[in-house]
Amino acid sequence: MAEAIDEARLALETGDVPVGAIVTDAAGTVIAQAHNEREAQDDPTAHAEVLAIRRAAEATGDWHLTGCTLIVTLEPCVMCAGAILAARVPVVVFGAWDDKAGAAGSVFDLLRDRRLNHRAEVIGGVAEAECAALLTDFFEARRP
Repeated sequence: MAEAIDEARLALETGDVPVGAIVTDAAGTVIAQAHNEREAQDDPTAHAEVLAIRRAAEATGDWHLTGCTLIVTLEPCVMCAGAILAARVPVVVFGAWDDKAGAAGSVFDLLRDRRLNHRAEVIGGVAEAECAALLTDFFEARRP
């Protein structure tokens, strides 16, 4: 999670919400990393998870990311949960819960929904305080 947190801090350079993600292979080696780039790219889909998944697929030469783990500082949203399932990522570890838009157990639970043909193991709340503090500090600095 420490590497994902470091990645999240990079988003601050472009005014993006500080969310970072890494993808590891079965051996635990980081094969891709990303942070939010919605502001930097003017792209509403440039969430850290989506970018990390794209980069992991490119690095492996396969869109099937079976055997990989996605580690992200914030609970994935619905869009990101869909990308995770489409890429067949079997394990998702996240830091802060998102009680407004989370799709891994807080608002929705898409990653473990038995009605879908693919599911992921979800481990939430890892380094939660540190991940949440990044977001709280970011949004407090923008409020009058």
